[in-house]
Amino acid sequence: MNTFVKIMKILPNKGFTMPAGHSTGRRSALGPRAKRRAERRRRLRRTVLGSAAVVALSATAYAIVPLDDAASVSDSVAAPASASPDRDPAAAPSPPASSGAPAPGQSSAAASPDPGGATSKPGGGSSASTVPQSGPGVFAASSRSGQPQGKGAARRWRIEVEEGSGVDPDAAAQSVEAILGDPRGWTKDPAYGFQLVGGGQPVDFTVKIATPKTTDRLCEVVTPELIGETNCRAGHTVVVNLKRWLEGSPQFKGAVEEYRALIVNHEVGHEIGRDHETCPGPGKRAPAMMQQIKGLLGCEANAWPFDGNGTYLSGPPVP
Repeated sequence: MNTFVKIMKILPNKGFTMPAGHSTGRRSALGPRAKRRAERRRRLRRTVLGSAAVVALSATAYAIVPLDDAASVSDSVAAPASASPDRDPAAAPSPPASSGAPAPGQSSAAASPDPGGATSKPGGGSSASTVPQSGPGVFAASSRSGQPQGKGAARRWRIEVEEGSGVDPDAAAQSVEAILGDPRGWTKDPAYGFQLVGGGQPVDFTVKIATPKTTDRLCEVVTPELIGETNCRAGHTVVVNLKRWLEGSPQFKGAVEEYRALIVNHEVGHEIGRDHETCPGPGKRAPAMMQQIKGLLGCEANAWPFDGNGTYLSGPPVP
């Protein structure tokens, strides 16, 4: 309004006439030239008034929304209400149990690795969801080597573990070496001997720990109930199913380490020329050469070829 008043004061009053439709009460005596000059003044006045209104509106708009504030609105984007806060690295999901790391909510003491190189759950097994069902079919050899075990000619062997299984080759080699050298194992018989050698050295047989699908391929498993479940010896290769290595067997009552001993003793038994045996009678200990994964037939689960007294735990041969 102050701008409008100033403009009105600037405009000359000489010869000013009221717009059409308004009367001063006096009759105009202006001539044609005077009328034209008056019309030009009216047009000029309307132009000046319109410009003043635009200036006034611009000033008002600036007062309502200052330019700096308007820029901050366009540059700032609020985060969605459902957005998660940045995660602390310590709160990231833990690796699967088979990698040797504790599962979420589990203490490190409860998840210490066993000699087989993989984490066990209470009772000796490993959660089925942590066992990879397939892998690349590429194996990593252990670098460990050991002294000859037993009195017989030492059969040289090494262990290889499929990549991505979560089992450490060196730890697994240590576990298998302990099984083969146990006084209840095959070295109790003076005819047998074994020696662990590292990668790149000549061997008589190899122990491979493989995922279930790779095991099926290496063992040429076609029996439906054995697919993904069994171990085997293929040529001079003992193939250990990763699932059985980590979980044991539903038919075997005992720690998973004991079932690993059964796998090794049974399949290495084939390597040294032993055939299948069956249950000798209800309540007796099952022979190590019995296919205990198929059922115990009244026998008690057993992982070792010999008992603590050195007696071979035999059973009738399977035709």
